[in-house]
Amino acid sequence: MNKTDLFLGLVLGLLVALLGCFLFITFFTDYDFGTGVAFLKAQGFLGKLIAVGSLLDLALFGVLLKMNKELMARGVVFSVLLLALLSLFYL
Repeated sequence: MNKTDLFLGLVLGLLVALLGCFLFITFFTDYDFGTGVAFLKAQGFLGKLIAVGSLLDLALFGVLLKMNKELMARGVVFSVLLLALLSLFYL
């Protein structure tokens, strides 16, 4: 098992989720990224923002499976699980 591929998938999954959160705040709110995150956290919607941002991980997972990068795809799944646990217990 190549642990670097698994770690790379984990990092890619987290970065793509962050990109999804950024795109959501940019296109669907009137705030910039920092202010939007602070506002959504104050309203109690930060977990929902993370869930919406993680939707892009689904596309990344499909692309990695098409490219036969199963370990990287497994890392993406781990990143989604990590984000889910983060939003459950921390937020």
